[in-house]
Amino acid sequence: MPHEPTPSDTTVSLLQHAVEALGGKPRSGQQDMAASVAQAMDNGNPLIVQAGTGTGKSLAYLVPAVHHATLTNERVIVATATLALQRQIITRDLPLITKALAGELPRPPHMALLKGWGNYVCLHKAQGGYPPEENTLFGSQPSPPTGAAASSDHPDTAGPESLADQMRRIVAWAYDTETGDRDDLTPGVSDRAWRSMSVDRLECIGSSCPLIDECFPDNARKTAFEADIVVTNHTMLGIAASGSSGVLPEHEVLVVDEAHELTDRVTSAATVELSPVGIDRAARLARRGGGRMTSQLDYAGEQLALALSDTTERTFTNGLPEDLHDAVSAVRDAARQLVTELKPDRKDDQGDTGLKQAQAAMLAVFEIAERMAAEDTTADVLWCARPRNGEEVGAPRLYAAPLSVSGLLATALWQEKTPILTSATLAIGGNFDSAAKSVGLAGATGLDTLDVGSPFDYPRQGILYIAKDLPVPGQSPTTESQLDRIEQLISAARGRTLALFSSRKAAELAAIALRKRVDFPILLQGDDQLPTLVRQFSEAPETCLFGTLSLWQGVDVPGDACQLVIIDRIPFPRPDDPVRSARTKVVTDNGGSGFMTVAAHHAALLLAQGAGRLIRSVNDRGVVAVLDPRLATARYGSYLTSALPPLWPTTNTNTAVAALTRLTEPKTT
Repeated sequence: MPHEPTPSDTTVSLLQHAVEALGGKPRSGQQDMAASVAQAMDNGNPLIVQAGTGTGKSLAYLVPAVHHATLTNERVIVATATLALQRQIITRDLPLITKALAGELPRPPHMALLKGWGNYVCLHKAQGGYPPEENTLFGSQPSPPTGAAASSDHPDTAGPESLADQMRRIVAWAYDTETGDRDDLTPGVSDRAWRSMSVDRLECIGSSCPLIDECFPDNARKTAFEADIVVTNHTMLGIAASGSSGVLPEHEVLVVDEAHELTDRVTSAATVELSPVGIDRAARLARRGGGRMTSQLDYAGEQLALALSDTTERTFTNGLPEDLHDAVSAVRDAARQLVTELKPDRKDDQGDTGLKQAQAAMLAVFEIAERMAAEDTTADVLWCARPRNGEEVGAPRLYAAPLSVSGLLATALWQEKTPILTSATLAIGGNFDSAAKSVGLAGATGLDTLDVGSPFDYPRQGILYIAKDLPVPGQSPTTESQLDRIEQLISAARGRTLALFSSRKAAELAAIALRKRVDFPILLQGDDQLPTLVRQFSEAPETCLFGTLSLWQGVDVPGDACQLVIIDRIPFPRPDDPVRSARTKVVTDNGGSGFMTVAAHHAALLLAQGAGRLIRSVNDRGVVAVLDPRLATARYGSYLTSALPPLWPTTNTNTAVAALTRLTEPKTT
């Protein structure tokens, strides 16, 4: 009997067809991944795939996703961590695949992009339909000092342009844009300016809006709820996992790319804050929306401010102390009363924008206070901190974040779905145990794991140089010996350097010092929007780019522009990070190694991502230089290096310098 083609066979055939149509070459790792993805979609079993740089993993899951969705009419959601990959998939990858496979699929697929409500401009607000916006309740405030919160994909500032000018530019753009998507506004604007022209889901007046037929977020949502393939982001998954399941359309398969970031992004989405400033704003909105019983909330906010003024920055291990608990409970009770009072009495009230804003603000205050004052807070990490915005330090606030998100993910996202997770860095320490546990898939029925490797010849293409002779980094952001070594390496590479630092202060100090020492241009993260800096770095020969966390991941600069990646120190989480500190304590208290499970795992992921910036194509050559001797001398060093691409290792400075010098010597024929 003839062999009946399996879903894997069909997918590999479609993948080969697509690769040929796009002018590419077959890659065994890509084919293995595509076959496994197709099998998982067919049998419904969860799958975790590590696919190294150069595998072409986007095609490896998008081709089977398109085929599965059009064959079975089962919707597939694809979620990414970064806006850059989200945009690439929806604007480039999926259209190319659809065109290449025209005639090979059961029918043409329908595709849609889905983001949170606040990512779209509100036409009604841009036309003056909402009361003038004050400071946002949470969005425009500085971030708390915790590594759990993911970095923003948008700038906090927009250069010298004033806030009023930014707002006017958004209004003008709102009349021309077809999408209303913030990412289509160029140049970008600050978070504060954007917040003044957008609304969240709770603030939206929905069908009562006179512009509902033109509403950008509503139309995007309707399109997504009818599409075969929906491309979204990790933050939306975090919102869904936190209890708002309706934010995602019904689906059978969920593909998570850049899955190494999922737990941090979901943690960030589920992290909340409570402050006297936010309470005061909510009370003002309540009064403007018709609320009369705000005096109790005003008094509760004052009591919270008083209690916080006597509280040091710290984590609360057994719930809030009595004075704070009493103050937060009072806020909860007052907010509950106002939530009831602000319920619309008449159908006409449904379109009252001031009332809608008041309802949204008051409900947020109530839910946060209720969570913080709960009898059992063991599922959360509670802490007090002063948010920082550069050198400016704000008033103390309370924060709450989930101690673990694995349970949220297991019950809210994976149940009765087919989860497929992929990234270049998931098998830390040689296995997928940590990855599976962190995302709630440990022990899942039928869980399959796969490492398809990378097509790059890392030992021949690159060198891992560990500066074993340098002092162990201390509290100082950077040291003179580090600066000397950076100067030596940059000079040998003739610029062409991506320098990754563990703190903004270290990056700034190094850039200031090296600009005086070398003749090569040095770009510093923060001088301009990140995409602009990366473009300048990739296009201008002999240029260097210095930066922090967002440069460690997602920067793709193949070719001679980046031949040296410098990492200043092992990127352990800050010791004052309340969420990771609490997670470390839980592991230690249960007899495990909290350091290895949390801190070392975090550092290994970031190191792997940082080192992965060097080799981006089969023709790339260069050096990854780690200026932290602990990578070679500490007991945990081998665990960390096992997560890195298998570059040729050395601790000899002369070897690294000579290799860089050879790379930049004029080619002779």
